[in-house]
Amino acid sequence: MPTIAARIYKSLADQIIDGTLQPGEKLDERVVAERFEVSRTPIREALRELGARGLVEVVPRRGVVVAKIGAERLSVLLEADCELEALCARRAAECMTAMEKKELEFLHEQSANLVAADDIDGYLEVNRQFHSLICAGAHNDVIATMVADLRERLAPFRQAQSQIEDRFAVSHAEHQAVVAAILASDSEAAYNAMRSHNARLSTTVLRLIKNRDSASRN
Repeated sequence: MPTIAARIYKSLADQIIDGTLQPGEKLDERVVAERFEVSRTPIREALRELGARGLVEVVPRRGVVVAKIGAERLSVLLEADCELEALCARRAAECMTAMEKKELEFLHEQSANLVAADDIDGYLEVNRQFHSLICAGAHNDVIATMVADLRERLAPFRQAQSQIEDRFAVSHAEHQAVVAAILASDSEAAYNAMRSHNARLSTTVLRLIKNRDSASRN
């Protein structure tokens, strides 16, 4: 996705998740383009990406509107991701090659430098590579594809946590336990460390959505 479209997508996704844009609210291409002072092309790209993540939907005779994101459905998706990625970590501890383990160490060290430099975009990209490598290290294409699909769908929710203090430092510290377990070929410890990491993230996301829903009712 082009940089301009990505920026617009991120802005709209954050506003949908925090409740600034309400379920059912129409997102007219022309109006949104005027708001961001861009042509309609990046707006279409952003809306298409929002649709792929389930954040907007097309309603007959109304066009693109903000989708209703219920905490109950989100909870199911987060639980599935939590369990499947923990399974990938367990399998990675059993199946990763020496080269894959060395690459995992490198990514973990790189992310530490990005945390120190407060490079959010850089950290998010390396974090994506880190989790992808663990899924690939499970050497099971079916499970890896399922996790990749879930992570793509849940990415905007996980990233909309700017109010959490030191969230990247905390994330990196939790990754350390995952890395240590995989390098030691300790499958059970790898499973528990990844499950704990994702459970914390999931709890934070659900709290955010429930607070948003509560605020909208008051």
